[in-house]
Amino acid sequence: MSDKAPRYASAVPVGGPQGDIGRCIAQRREELGLTREELAARVGSAPGYIRYLEEKSTAAPGIGVLIRLADALDMRLSALRGGAADLPPGIGGAARHPELTELSEEECWARLSTHGVGRAAIDAPAGPFIVPLNYSVVDGAIAFRTAPDAMPATAVGTHVAFEVDQIDEALSQGWSVLLQGQARAVSDPGTVRRLNALAYSGPWAGGERDMWVRIDPDSLSGRRIVVRRER
Repeated sequence: MSDKAPRYASAVPVGGPQGDIGRCIAQRREELGLTREELAARVGSAPGYIRYLEEKSTAAPGIGVLIRLADALDMRLSALRGGAADLPPGIGGAARHPELTELSEEECWARLSTHGVGRAAIDAPAGPFIVPLNYSVVDGAIAFRTAPDAMPATAVGTHVAFEVDQIDEALSQGWSVLLQGQARAVSDPGTVRRLNALAYSGPWAGGERDMWVRIDPDSLSGRRIVVRRER
């Protein structure tokens, strides 16, 4: 037995969020250079069951199997089960064969149009400020709601940056899109009604946020990190 503390000492309670266990298992197994047969031997199960866990998104193995998997893969049980959900993204290690690629303008808009929360970088009176915002993509621009006395409202009349990203912890890959442009308040009643109707979501922060701000882009760029399998 190892004299190190158990790797699963910080396990989350049974029945807690599972996360994407299958992808975590597959990624870590490949990092260690193990076949499914070799991992199955370490865990004391059948290779077919390892394949089931990796390929079935709804698989929910019992706590005993999870503990053996965590030991066999040399990782914490909390990480295997998604117990790091409240931590900032990117705490995992880099993959073996990452590749950074540029996204085309079409790809950037496609990613912007599928997400409802981004971050705006604003040159506020007290200094640079970054704030997460619910947003919508309407007529080739970013639109978000705020309150007239809230920090995001200070973006009006200034040049701002708006960023959206997605990180896949299990596979150590992801993408980000950066839009820069002039922010302006939307005052036309008809346009406001249209934005209300097309809003991706109501403001998560709640409260009275009936001021619409639009960011018209003058530059748009994006990057993507993918992991290439070793041949």
